[in-house]
Amino acid sequence: KQWYQRRVRGGRWHTVVTGVCCCHGNRPERTFHSETEVLFRELTEDVISWYVGTGEPFDKAGGYGIQGKGAVLVEKVSGCYSNVVGLPGSELMVQLRDYLSKEE
Repeated sequence: KQWYQRRVRGGRWHTVVTGVCCCHGNRPERTFHSETEVLFRELTEDVISWYVGTGEPFDKAGGYGIQGKGAVLVEKVSGCYSNVVGLPGSELMVQLRDYLSKEE
């Protein structure tokens, strides 16, 4: 629990960055990244203990699952929600459509 208290600081913004590389056949690779800002609520010791006790943070790259129980930790998201979950879906669709429409 102590490591989690140091990791998750309530009332502060952090940035979630996801890098994506598109590859297909002989086409040159296309890379892009997406950044989303997330603000955690002010977190009490009880809330942190409860969340750590759920086991949910242990298999998450950022230590919380915004799509699960970790949603209660978050006050605000600025940018692409799906990026925080794991993949910037709308940006990926735009990039793939453009990437695949170009001649090889």
